[in-house]
Amino acid sequence: MPPRGNDSERNTLGGRVKRYAQVGTSIGGFAARIAGERFLGRKGDRSKNAEDLKNALGGLKGPLMKVAQLLSTIPDVLPAEYARELAQLQANAPHMGWPFVNRRMTTELGPDWQSKFKSFEREAVKAASMGQVHRAVAKDGTALACKLQYPDMNSVVEADLRQLRLAFAAYRGMDRAIDPTQIRDEIAARLREELDYANEAKNLSLYRLMLAKEKHIHVPDVIANLSTARLLTMSWVEGRSLVEIVGEDVPQKMRDELGVNLFRAWYIPFYRYGVIHGDPHLGNYTARPDASINLMDFGCIRVFHPKFVKGVIDLYFAVERGDRDLAVSAYETWGFTGLKNEVIDTLHQWATFVYAPLLEDRPRLIEETNSSQYGYEVASKVHRRLHELGGVKPPREFVLMDRAAIGLGGVFMRLKAHVNWHRLFHDTIKDFDIAALAKRQAGALKKVGLSERLDS
Repeated sequence: MPPRGNDSERNTLGGRVKRYAQVGTSIGGFAARIAGERFLGRKGDRSKNAEDLKNALGGLKGPLMKVAQLLSTIPDVLPAEYARELAQLQANAPHMGWPFVNRRMTTELGPDWQSKFKSFEREAVKAASMGQVHRAVAKDGTALACKLQYPDMNSVVEADLRQLRLAFAAYRGMDRAIDPTQIRDEIAARLREELDYANEAKNLSLYRLMLAKEKHIHVPDVIANLSTARLLTMSWVEGRSLVEIVGEDVPQKMRDELGVNLFRAWYIPFYRYGVIHGDPHLGNYTARPDASINLMDFGCIRVFHPKFVKGVIDLYFAVERGDRDLAVSAYETWGFTGLKNEVIDTLHQWATFVYAPLLEDRPRLIEETNSSQYGYEVASKVHRRLHELGGVKPPREFVLMDRAAIGLGGVFMRLKAHVNWHRLFHDTIKDFDIAALAKRQAGALKKVGLSERLDS
């Protein structure tokens, strides 16, 4: 699917300078007010402050908004008022108006673009960090979702990545427990990929292929003749937002079924194809009445070498059996290098926490051993010990894997799913064979035009 449109939205110095000003104005004003309230001893309105923060981040678009999305995924990280507002940000960020929409559609599909649809709604139904979605109807009556990228996003992303680089450098100067170099590089690579909607269309096709046999998981189809590098047109998938569902009096049976379907949607691709979705938040899913789910937003996808997948499984069994040698081998397979015995033992404390829900063969809530408060205690203890030992440099592959595990765990907490995670995991990895995975992975990537990702 060759990208159409023009190349007028390159990364430019002017665009980056504009972004720096936007960040300073939006976040700076909010921070100044909070600081003023504290200085004057005033008790601010947290609900109003939370709403203002949501509006500031939503107006900025881009990577900074994604930070907020990640924070709201994990319960108790923020006060309830902030978590509630940022959860809305995921599914309903402030959108851009009709003049932008008309310009974008004209650039991508030509001045007669409206004639290519039976109808096209002017108001966005969803706005996110890098683009917004409009409902439309194709000439043949098919319901469509048209995702339009915001203007100047190349400059926005590069400006934010520069700020991220500076922030990481400052952090590294204060705390040497974790070297964030590889983390920064991985985030940069994934964010740049998200700018290419033609690449996202291939990701979407890949997920349709990998989940074709999963009857309770639904992935939209790409409408190639109405898609470009900055416009992605898909079939519309009907469902209710999980943001709404988690706050309602939903039967436990439905919560459990949603939990199972979400688990399979994430980990069938990983354990059978070495592919994972790197953006775990409630706004990326909707649910159908039968508890089946719709997956949306495929910009952030990570392809792993088969040996990395084996390392993840090996680490689980190392924790389960108390096999230290297998744990060492797993960490090395993940890409950790030069690990001293004390560092391995410290990392193992975190691994034991992450894998805990999978170790008990019974239905249970994720938070019985993985509550956010206990998680912070474990993380703080591990962090302090790593600092004492001279620090560690996490490999790039670790970034999205850890984010997926923690982020999806946060979704399960919000959902209050009561599931036998042990059996679900073992059912997913049964008959695991690294050679078979490598063959499936190569075949699937080749079929959708993503063979270059084998070396990513």
